[in-house]
Amino acid sequence: MRICFVGAGAVGGFYGALLSRAGHQVSFIARGAHRDAIAQHGLRVVGPLGDFTVKTPAESDPERIGPVDLVVHTVKTYDNPTAIPLLRPLVGPETAVLSLQNGVDSAEEIAAAVGERATLGGSTYIATAIEAPGLIRQTGTHRRVVLGEYFQPGAEPSDRVKAIADAMKAADIHAEAVPDARHTVWEKFTYLAPFAAFTGAARLPIGPLWSDDYIQQMFLDAVEEVAAVARAHGVRLPEDHRSRVFEYAIKLPPSTRSSLLIDLQQGKRIEVEALQGSVVRRAVKVGVATPIMAALYAVLKPHAHV
Repeated sequence: MRICFVGAGAVGGFYGALLSRAGHQVSFIARGAHRDAIAQHGLRVVGPLGDFTVKTPAESDPERIGPVDLVVHTVKTYDNPTAIPLLRPLVGPETAVLSLQNGVDSAEEIAAAVGERATLGGSTYIATAIEAPGLIRQTGTHRRVVLGEYFQPGAEPSDRVKAIADAMKAADIHAEAVPDARHTVWEKFTYLAPFAAFTGAARLPIGPLWSDDYIQQMFLDAVEEVAAVARAHGVRLPEDHRSRVFEYAIKLPPSTRSSLLIDLQQGKRIEVEALQGSVVRRAVKVGVATPIMAALYAVLKPHAHV
């Protein structure tokens, strides 16, 4: 399979390296020192599952790659205005474009550029980071991808979704094909937006927050706020969604940080608009009150362009 990752960072670089190692024709759209290092020396992955290096094309101009079978969009959401136009030269009549970005806005933004038929949605659960140009460190063993049709869901996963998931599984990625990616993306969003908001606003990992009963309840109330927005958008969530999030969060290592917190601590831009901002804007449109998420959005918003 010919696969191009738009973004060779911690997520795209890691998954692209695994697929390249498995024999697929992988290329990257990247920039700067990271692109130069990949082009000259290959992309190296180190971590608990082993160390390896792959040699793959890394370009800044998608015209040099051309149409592929699968495009995986993994840049940070705040780069979408410049990154999404890069998708068009990579898309042919049968190309699928899979978004693994945070938030619930990306599929719609991508579809506006390449069409709903080409667009797939997905979520990923992973612990990786760029340690140096051309070097990605896996900091945990999570490498799960859930993907499916976003605009044309069916009773079962589509053939193309199953084919992509099978290719990922063969590359040692824990992939799951689902009939409706919209549900999958929103389900993750109901947890991720509050998790990023609380850890980011407090500048603390989840452990100190989760150990305080008051903060824990406020966190779960924020989850319910986002779940109410999801339901108002027609997303069916289980009635026990709050308790399911509790069971998931209580098992996290106390040192777990959101990517938003990591970016804050490194002085980088943060995905506040795609996460907390999206919650607030969508809540207003559907008439749902989100006082906790709105307050956290106000706290984090000044750091959006730092």
